[in-house]
Amino acid sequence: MASDERSMPFIKNLASSERKVRTDALTTLRTFLTASTTTRTLTPLEHLKLWKGLFYALWMADRPIPQQNLCAELAALLGILPDDAVVPFLRAFWETLSREWTSIDVLRMEKFMLLVRRVLGASFAWAREGGSSGGKKGSKKSSKTNTKETRADAMLALLREWPIEETGDLSKVSVGLRLHVLDIWVDEAEKLGMTGEDATEADAAFLQGVKAVVEKQLKSPSKPVRARAKEGLSDERLPWNEKTAEDEEMGEDGDDDEAKDAGEKDGWGGFDD
Repeated sequence: MASDERSMPFIKNLASSERKVRTDALTTLRTFLTASTTTRTLTPLEHLKLWKGLFYALWMADRPIPQQNLCAELAALLGILPDDAVVPFLRAFWETLSREWTSIDVLRMEKFMLLVRRVLGASFAWAREGGSSGGKKGSKKSSKTNTKETRADAMLALLREWPIEETGDLSKVSVGLRLHVLDIWVDEAEKLGMTGEDATEADAAFLQGVKAVVEKQLKSPSKPVRARAKEGLSDERLPWNEKTAEDEEMGEDGDDDEAKDAGEKDGWGGFDD
């Protein structure tokens, strides 16, 4: 703990009951995270302690607008991290939320659900930008030549490991957190334009990767998780569920034929001769 206080003295202030102290601590945190040599040397335990402080910063935040702003600010931290520091930072986020989810009371749950939504959206946006998860941030050259894992690959691996981990271990990721992520992933993909007409081949490939992760939830020991996964995979906004003009025409014709058949079968045809 002493080493944490020396390297990250602002952590304890993130959970302060005084808003100004928390705000100042967040400002210090942003400065701290922009130092790439510092964030790259943080251990998994230090990442967890950092997110514990951020968790309680949101816990102590009151009133809707400040809560919404804080959720957006925390999600935006991904944008100032070096590429190879993003996944460790997010892994600690998901591990922290997974550990604390069942202890969040009903009055605070809404703001933490918003935090998950904002972070998941920011994660998809980071993955969509392409490049290598281990390359130098902002380097177009390295994104073309680096053979390391891509951002999309890294994000899919993280999804399999934590928020919708594929083994079905409900003691690792609770039912409630899984359900929320399964509820919102299509929404966040749509917001980024990954499901519409402007979607790229990379978008389609990433969504296919998410599909494979979500399909694992169809074998979950939790019935609600299985149902929610199935519901998400059948969402009409997803490219593999889009109906062509021919399909729609056939559907309309089929409806007319069914109605006609029903009329001939159930309708009164008059007296027999």
